Amino acid sequence: MTIEIILGLPHLANGPILQRAVALQAPVLISANCLSRWRKADGWREWSGWRTGTLANARPLASVDLDSAGYTMMVRYGGLPWSIADYMALAASWPFRRISSVDSCCEEGVAHDREEVLDRIARTTATNRECFARADDLAIRDRLMPVLQGRVPDDYVRSLDAIGGLILPGTVVGIGSMCRRPIHGPEGLIAVVERLTRILPIGVKAHLFGVKGDALPYLTPFARWIASIDSQGWGVGVRQHALRHRIAKTDALGADFMERWYRTQCARTLETPRHLPEAAASTPPPPTADPWERAIAQARAEIRALIESGDLDHDEITTGWIETWAAEIYADAA
Repeated sequence: MTIEIILGLPHLANGPILQRAVALQAPVLISANCLSRWRKADGWREWSGWRTGTLANARPLASVDLDSAGYTMMVRYGGLPWSIADYMALAASWPFRRISSVDSCCEEGVAHDREEVLDRIARTTATNRECFARADDLAIRDRLMPVLQGRVPDDYVRSLDAIGGLILPGTVVGIGSMCRRPIHGPEGLIAVVERLTRILPIGVKAHLFGVKGDALPYLTPFARWIASIDSQGWGVGVRQHALRHRIAKTDALGADFMERWYRTQCARTLETPRHLPEAAASTPPPPTADPWERAIAQARAEIRALIESGDLDHDEITTGWIETWAAEIYADAA
């Protein structure tokens, strides 16, 4: 049983990169952002819809998966510039093999503390639910890939438990916030994968977003639970090569790097599996003794529960509102 390697493509323009991916007959993944239309308004760059014309170029590809671009958009713009309705309309406009649910990434560069990680897991639950509801209306539910989020292994358990009723047998589930994660350690890639393999429903497999090739020998012992990984890691190599040699970073050069990268990753799936000792569980911090901080924590937990249940919009959390909510809890406890 082999883990599928999916090529991340920066665009679908008819040129050397696309032509090489077709020649390789490699499955590919594209970001919704590569189909975005932007315009300048009052000196600001504004999203103005989708440009789907290049999707016609993708027909000769082995398969095309669609990603919601959550991490890229969070880093560049502080969030998605399009709505979930916009994204799902794009998803229904072309026969993508898999369509990633919208999620809220939890990398350290985005979620700076434990509370923000938990908030983003709750938002991911809410956006998964909304995507599933819209996918039902658009008759594309069978192609929608739910996404789990977190920082430590137990976070992913929480994320899975929250949407477990939506996951059908045979589904592939996306595992987010993987690309900047170390392989080793209690919060490492293998610790997360190992924890999930114990609880994934029968017949359900995982797709790991953005996993680098050097992790593959450590993942092959779990191949029965892992459907695929994707990466556009080859793009880093071509950029560094162009800078080092002071040459243009052309698509022709990129196609050569992409092919070497893809063939290398496919070969790595056949290497002798490597095993890590079971990672020790990370220890949660002790509860605070300060009554106000306890009230803040309880307020956040209650708000997250309402977001996960769909009774509260996932964009409505503000510091002032949390403090108002906590003040009522604090007063009741006094």
